This record gives sequence, structure tokens and C-alpha cells, in this order.
Amino acid sequence: MTLFLKLEIKSNKTNIMKIKSLLLAAMLLSGGSTFAQLQLPQPSPSASVTQTMGLTDISIEYASPGAKGRSIFGGLVPYNELWRTGANAATKISFSRDVTIMGNKIPKGKYSLLTIPNQSEFTVILNKDVNASVDSYKKEEDQVRFMVKPVSCEFRERLMFYFSDFSDSKGMIVMEWERTRLAIPVMLDTEAQALDNISKELGKTWRVYNSAARYHLDNNKELEKGMTYVDQSIALKSDWFNHWTKAQIYAAMKNMTEAYRFALKAKELGDQASNFWYKDDVEKALVDWKPNAGTKGRK
Repeated sequence: MTLFLKLEIKSNKTNIMKIKSLLLAAMLLSGGSTFAQLQLPQPSPSASVTQTMGLTDISIEYASPGAKGRSIFGGLVPYNELWRTGANAATKISFSRDVTIMGNKIPKGKYSLLTIPNQSEFTVILNKDVNASVDSYKKEEDQVRFMVKPVSCEFRERLMFYFSDFSDSKGMIVMEWERTRLAIPVMLDTEAQALDNISKELGKTWRVYNSAARYHLDNNKELEKGMTYVDQSIALKSDWFNHWTKAQIYAAMKNMTEAYRFALKAKELGDQASNFWYKDDVEKALVDWKPNAGTKGRK
């Protein structure tokens, strides 16, 4: 009897071990969630870049293939054939506001970015189908086509997009891979957009009028209009900040007598405030703009 029980127990243990082995093998073969998936570097990792130019956000989403010792343009990427300008899925570009590229008005929105490379010129295409591939591309869906001349650059192993030489009014969208650089100029209508924003917001608070005045001051344009805005700001609330803005506008107009007078008022009001963050600038202006101290322009 004892021998029979021992044999039965041993048999049960053997069966349990076999079952465990079978379950383990099944989970390994099925890639079950119990085990971490194997992670390896992607041949063409995803990438994205975003830049604010003026009031416009421009974003590019793409996959970045490597050269890996291959000849790229005219080789891996044939000349005179449509290219998705990246790897994997379609390369996408988006604009938060309307822009102008190579004389073409581009409505705000998202587009697929495709190119037709050539040794002397690239055809650049913005297509309204954001998922357009070489096989699904339809020319009638093009928002715009334009030509850009490639130039040589230092070797870049992976395809890369970036932005350069940008300001409030313009910038460059740049693509580089291997030894080829493609720079696409983009023009922005920032000034008109800013003035439109000012127009929509005016009348709400003294700060809005003051901000409108400072926009004209910072750009040194239509200073008379800036003076009108700052006067409206002061009429709503007499604050050190709008008096300092008015002083600076007078200085920009080379009227140093009035510039000094309003800088004095700005200091008087600012010394009573808890947020007099331009105190050092105001005090320096009072020294520089003091009558008979010489006129040195706006600070």
C-alpha cells in the first residue's frame, strides 16, 4: 500500500511538471503578455519637429531612414520618380495659419509632403490626402507643386527636417540627407494677423491697449497709432507700465522732453507697485534722458 502511494505521488509530480512545461512553451510561442516583447532599434525611427514662426506653428512628422553606405539620390531614391520624402508612412506637414510658399498661398491645415527628386531640381508637392503613398497618390489632390534647387551639404547619415533663419515674417523648412540639402522658403503674414488680433481684443482692458501700443513700439512702425493705443490704455487705468510705454514711444519719436516726463511718472507709479519689473530700465532712462544729458534714443 505504501509503495503504491509513493508511485502515485511521483506520477502526479511528473504530470504536473509536464503540464507546466507545455504551458511555458505555449506562452513563449504565442508571445503572451506575461513576457516582454523583444525591443530592437527601428531601421527608420519616427521623428517630428515643430517651430513657431511669428504666430504660426509649423510641424513635420516623418520616419528617418539611414544612408548605411548607400548612394541615396539617383540610387536608393531614383530620380524622376515620386518619393514619400521619408520612410514607412507618409511624411506630413501642418500649418496652424495660412502661409505662402514660393508665391503659392497655402491654407492652414495638414498635408502629405512628397517630392520628385532630380539632380538639378526637386518637385515639392503638398497633397491634401495626408496619408498619400506612392501607390495611392492622386495628382488632382495636390494643394500645390513647386520647384526647389538642391544644394550640397555636409554628410548626414539620417534623413532630417529642421527650420532655419526664421523670424516673425519668414523662415526656411530644411530637409537634409546624405549630402543633399533642400531649403523651402515660407512667408508668414504675421503683421496682418497681429493687427487683426489687436483689433479683435481692443476695448477689453487697459493691458490690451498697452500691448497693442508696445507692438508698434517694438516694430518701430506707425508710432502715432501706438501713441493712440497707449493713451486709451492710460484713460482706462493709470499704471506705471503704460506710462513707461508712452515714454518709450516719445523717445522713439525723438521727443526727449516728453519721454523724460512720462518716465518720471512711470517711476512714481512703479515705486508704489509690487511688480515694477522695469525699474532698472526706467531709472537708467531718467539718467540718460534728463534735460541737458543728451538724447540717446529709446532704451
